[in-house]
Amino acid sequence: MISINCNLKILHTILIIFSATSFLFYGYSCLFSHKMKEEFLRFKLSETQRKITGILQIVAGIALFFSFISPITGVIAAAGLTIQMLLGFMVRLRIKDSIILSLPSFVFMIFNGYLFVYFLKIYL
Repeated sequence: MISINCNLKILHTILIIFSATSFLFYGYSCLFSHKMKEEFLRFKLSETQRKITGILQIVAGIALFFSFISPITGVIAAAGLTIQMLLGFMVRLRIKDSIILSLPSFVFMIFNGYLFVYFLKIYL
């Protein structure tokens, strides 16, 4: 039992760090990458929506790192990222992107939904 709990703790830590780092990079990219500016045009989203997305993802990435100290920040960050990834997946479906292009948003939605439940159990 101790080994399973230890392995789960390691898995959760890896997932939190992976998600936080990914969203820090993606958020930065949303704000400063020319390629992302073109992508948001392809998504039929505005400049303001691109900037809000980038800022929210950076804030949520930082909050995920703080979740090691305060689980409530993890609850909020993971919930926000889950919703963002659901919306991102819906945008991908709307513009008829391939499964391969749509898969990352779906996978990150599942990862962060799982983290949301994980942090909620810790917090409650």
